[in-house]
Amino acid sequence: MTLQKSPHILQVEDSQADALMTREALQDSDMSCRISIVEDGVEALEFLNQRGKYKSSEPPDLILLDLNMPRKNGRELLAELKAHPKFRSIPVIVLTTSRAVEDIASAYDLHANCYIIKPVDFLSYSETIRAIQAFWLSIVTLGEQ
Repeated sequence: MTLQKSPHILQVEDSQADALMTREALQDSDMSCRISIVEDGVEALEFLNQRGKYKSSEPPDLILLDLNMPRKNGRELLAELKAHPKFRSIPVIVLTTSRAVEDIASAYDLHANCYIIKPVDFLSYSETIRAIQAFWLSIVTLGEQ
């Protein structure tokens, strides 16, 4: 019998409030899940490439990506991830406040797996996070990372 590890989410998010809401929503869920949070695209690449303080990090099963961040924004990171053979199969969910048509089109052009506009209240945000978790980590069959 093999023990299956709980799914792992990497959230790339510069808002501490949104990161905290994600953690709380996942803790309130019936499904066990691990989450790692980094603040921008530069830190995400350090995490994914297991460099520096992330030397022992585990690859995520799913990435939640904000678009508007300092240093390396979500668009730049998404382009790099989907161009890299090691990372392109990891589903990337753009989770952002932007409703701009050009941001939505750009995310899909860069091969985002889906685009979700962040709800502003905690209850709706929590429901959205749990729906992402249920669909992407329970219903969808993901490949090995």
